[in-house]
Amino acid sequence: MELIFPTIEHKKMAMDYRQEYIDCGETNIHGSGGFIHALNYETWLKKITNAQTASLRDWVDCSTYFAFEQDKIVGTIQIRHTLNDSLIKSGGHIGYGVSPSQRRKGYATQMLSLALLKCRELGIEKVLVTCDKDNIASAKTIIKCGGIFENEAFDEEEGNMVKRYWIKLYEEEMNNDNI
Repeated sequence: MELIFPTIEHKKMAMDYRQEYIDCGETNIHGSGGFIHALNYETWLKKITNAQTASLRDWVDCSTYFAFEQDKIVGTIQIRHTLNDSLIKSGGHIGYGVSPSQRRKGYATQMLSLALLKCRELGIEKVLVTCDKDNIASAKTIIKCGGIFENEAFDEEEGNMVKRYWIKLYEEEMNNDNI
């Protein structure tokens, strides 16, 4: 699996990926920077490109990737480089989504593991990852990747409870230095 920043060359695959969510009646693609609501692919691509270095209104700098398994987009994942008040409460550093037909195949764990490597490259020492309280699969994914449960919080924007987990990225290196 690879995390690849979207390009115009991905348009057809990306639109097919998006359509799968729509066909399944889903109204959000987690970790996509609002792809499902974009007017068109080009506008969305410009938005996520600009979001890497120039914060959009109410956003922090972030990087959005397609998760490719061989030549197929199986998911999207967004890494927020910093946290604002809203993200600290219920959004976290990383949001991710796996297409409906590709769920329960272990892709979310692979995606989150690769995103954590990118967080290290960004110098993030502790990563906050959240999931809806009733999303048992996502909670298992976060725990499998080292997530330590902190608490639950109410997500005012979505109107539901989320579980908040922290993943320490440098703990192993710190422990090795103390030996």
